[in-house]
Amino acid sequence: MARFLAYLRGLDPQFSRAVWTLEIGTLVNFFGSGIAYPFLLIYLHNVRGFGLGTAGLVAAAIGAVGVVAGPVTGPVIDRLGGRKTVSASLVVSAVGYALLPLVEHPLQAFGVAFLLGLGTGIFWPSTTSLLVGLSPPEKRHTAFALQRVAVNTGFGLGGLAGGLVATTANPTSFTVLFAIDAATYVAMLAVMPFVPEPVVEDELDEHAHAGYARVLRDGVFTSLVGLNVLFVAAGYAPLELLPVFAKNHNGVSERWIGLIFFCNTAALVLAQLPVARFVEGRRRLRALAVMPAGFAVCWLAVLAGGAWLDRTAAALVFVGAAAAFGLSTSFHGPTQGALVADLAPARLRGRYMALSAMSWEIGYVIGPAVGGFVLASAPLALWPLCAAICAASIGGVLAVERRLPVELRLTPG
Repeated sequence: MARFLAYLRGLDPQFSRAVWTLEIGTLVNFFGSGIAYPFLLIYLHNVRGFGLGTAGLVAAAIGAVGVVAGPVTGPVIDRLGGRKTVSASLVVSAVGYALLPLVEHPLQAFGVAFLLGLGTGIFWPSTTSLLVGLSPPEKRHTAFALQRVAVNTGFGLGGLAGGLVATTANPTSFTVLFAIDAATYVAMLAVMPFVPEPVVEDELDEHAHAGYARVLRDGVFTSLVGLNVLFVAAGYAPLELLPVFAKNHNGVSERWIGLIFFCNTAALVLAQLPVARFVEGRRRLRALAVMPAGFAVCWLAVLAGGAWLDRTAAALVFVGAAAAFGLSTSFHGPTQGALVADLAPARLRGRYMALSAMSWEIGYVIGPAVGGFVLASAPLALWPLCAAICAASIGGVLAVERRLPVELRLTPG
């Protein structure tokens, strides 16, 4: 027992109050995202009557706008700092979700998607720049782990709550979801004055003025960005398509869908800090390769459940796959996220984080856009396709390791 208690104490990241304040705000914000986002495609398809292809394009449009917004935001972060840009993103996203209940036609949905994509595109590079600046280098892998705990705890609890509220029999229930989500963006905005702007250390002038040309010459970084597009498009994005697949192909209820997301989150939250501790002193990219391998297994499990089971039995398989998915994702933040932060010169941190965030947005463009049409034409074909892409990406991860500077190959600790 004494050893176990000592182990638990060892998981305490011992961050500053500023980091904890930022992550508490993030948790509240993503509680709202968990309430609303898993049910977005169901709302557009089952409530508003949009085709699955159109609904997928609306989701993809959110990512497409983020692709453009992120790189534009990078230089702004480097000049003004992350706190102001985070605050701006929260305002834009709150307005977007407040307008979602008014959507009746696809054109209106794409207009709201523009606001949501703009807010997301600004949010991620801004928050990660803040987090990196507020964390000492030897604790960055744990800082990214803590961020993922906050994001996924909020998202999972929100998904569970949203599953209890949402029902296609009562369209007003979706208005409640989107109103709560908008309110949580405002709640995070209220704590931002208590998060100080990090002081950026002085560096060579070439870093201050090189801009994106300097970033794009970093071959290891650009390779990581490319791999992350595959991880998101074939790994993360299909999870967002799972609710509409489960409901329409296997008759899974909204309550089960909320439980699917909760179990996904619970697995990640329970595993994240122990995994961050486990990877210390180990090779970063070999640990990262665990994630796409796990994704491949999860999507094959979804294929089996979708092909052979219905309703509660299918839901139980999807719950198990989602939990395994959460465990797999716990290897992402402490490895890739912290490595990107270590590769980035302080004066170009905003640009590095912007392009890193852009890789997520590109993945979320490709995943829902292609996946929505695949689901509409051959629902069961999506899952083995995603599994194959995830499995193939493992080789790319191990190839990048050989080009990584020796001093960055191991996780600090």
